[in-house]
Amino acid sequence: MPTSRLPRAGLILLALLSLGWGFNWPIMKLVITDIPRLIFRGDCIVLASLGLFAIAHFSGQAMRVPAGRWPQLVGLASCNIVGWNVFAIYGVSMLPSGRAAILGYTMPVWSALLSIWLLDEALTRRRLLGLALGMGGMALLIGAEFEKLGSTPIGVTMMLIAAIFWAGGLVWYKRDPVPMPITSLTAWQALIGGIPIAIAGHSLETVDWNAVGFWPWFGYWYNVFVALTFCYWAWNKLVQMVPASVSSLGSLIVPVVGVFSGMLVLGETPYWQDFLALLLVVGAIATVLWPPRRQA
Repeated sequence: MPTSRLPRAGLILLALLSLGWGFNWPIMKLVITDIPRLIFRGDCIVLASLGLFAIAHFSGQAMRVPAGRWPQLVGLASCNIVGWNVFAIYGVSMLPSGRAAILGYTMPVWSALLSIWLLDEALTRRRLLGLALGMGGMALLIGAEFEKLGSTPIGVTMMLIAAIFWAGGLVWYKRDPVPMPITSLTAWQALIGGIPIAIAGHSLETVDWNAVGFWPWFGYWYNVFVALTFCYWAWNKLVQMVPASVSSLGSLIVPVVGVFSGMLVLGETPYWQDFLALLLVVGAIATVLWPPRRQA
């Protein structure tokens, strides 16, 4: 039964999860220097799905999809896996990794907005404030892209579409949860969504595996074992320990790690717009996700 406070093991998992996902933003840019984008994402997701199935099996979780739920499962995979990963990998290839991380983690803001429309949740002052802060951060980054000579904010648009897909999948699941263990559900989504990405990648792209360097190979397997298999498992464990609204606060840390890991790994130099947008987006996420104070 989830409690409202994280035990010590949960805090460790939250720290590892934030580092695992945060450092993956610059690592993805390293991988796509040698491995094409769709091949990279498709292969890693399919391989990670096998790891998630193994975790579900050895945890004793049922892996059978309930009758009549396959269409919804395909729809969730289309949002959470295909939509998020395809647009995100193209977005991060066009932007500094820290900037892409900030935009990707506007997802809770879009989720709150979609919940008002699809779940009939109230438009509270906190949500309005979160939306205003998030939009302010996005406006700063879009303006920064326009300032570049001859540049258009295509990368920004890609990341925002990715975040909206991610938020849409979350709200769809909240509206009609699939009655099966979350790790098994995630494994099925990864397999269903990863296969078409991998097929498209190997059909449209080519790669000379012998020419792939050490760091792109490192990043490739980092994605399989850390960013996808371990981090998804850690996220599921956190959701079991505490309510989703509390565990989601971990997303506050990921874009911060993304910005500073981009400076460390790739030598990126964020501009003042990036730091101000980071503050606005983190403030927006906190406003949307922070649990309200209980009435006495």
